[in-house]
Amino acid sequence: MKIWLNGGLQDLDTARVSVLDHGLTVGDGIFETVKTVEGRPFALTRHLDRLARSARGLGLPEPDLDEVRAACAAVIGANPMPLGRLRITYTGGLSPLGSDRGDQGQTLVVALGEADRRPDATAVITVPWTRNERGALTGLKTTSYAENVVALARAHEQGASEALFGNTVGQLCEGTGSNVFVVLDGEIHTPPVASGCLAGITRALAVDWTGAQETDLPLDVLDRADEVFLTSTLRDVQAVHRIDGRELPGAPGPVTAKAMRIFDERAADDLDP
Repeated sequence: MKIWLNGGLQDLDTARVSVLDHGLTVGDGIFETVKTVEGRPFALTRHLDRLARSARGLGLPEPDLDEVRAACAAVIGANPMPLGRLRITYTGGLSPLGSDRGDQGQTLVVALGEADRRPDATAVITVPWTRNERGALTGLKTTSYAENVVALARAHEQGASEALFGNTVGQLCEGTGSNVFVVLDGEIHTPPVASGCLAGITRALAVDWTGAQETDLPLDVLDRADEVFLTSTLRDVQAVHRIDGRELPGAPGPVTAKAMRIFDERAADDLDP
């Protein structure tokens, strides 16, 4: 396995990042996960644009996107696989022990791992913790991910693949690594970015391609939605068949099934929409 680290391809077994890297010591970093299909990345331009936005939001120097794109191509070319998870990580680099950043430059890592196609439907839970829609990191895809690790572990304990958060005012927000959509009276709704959710790449495409509405939704909408589905880079559009103890028989329902079909068709037509 070959990865890209700070300017070139290296063997995974010998690649090294300093133990004083700010991404390790304080979680000062950003990342993107990109789906690859038969050696080609999906929606890479959108992902790189968001990487730059996250860098600006965190106060990091913007990465050289031409270098990142070249790194992605090199890693994909060195590691052929039918379906992959391409991970781009960009951190504050070598820094003092503490919150202050150093002046030694940033760390860029690009790695690729094999992925399996997700099932058409999955189970989710809700968790008692909240997303802070007014936080300093709101809307940024950062490596400060421990909150998601804890919530996802709770989901796995309960036989689910995802955990859903509300925000501080009791509105539906997002999953640990996904956006959430609900179907009400035949219409598709998803929380707006102002709810505190990440502006997901797949979310944006699903909104554009299905005509979904961005709507402030109470968390208890999950108790009455006709259908629920998730979107993310590796889920694409995935139906939900159980929320906590509530079963949604027949998932994917007709609206979700149509959204799944539309997404698959449009994504196949253009790998960089």
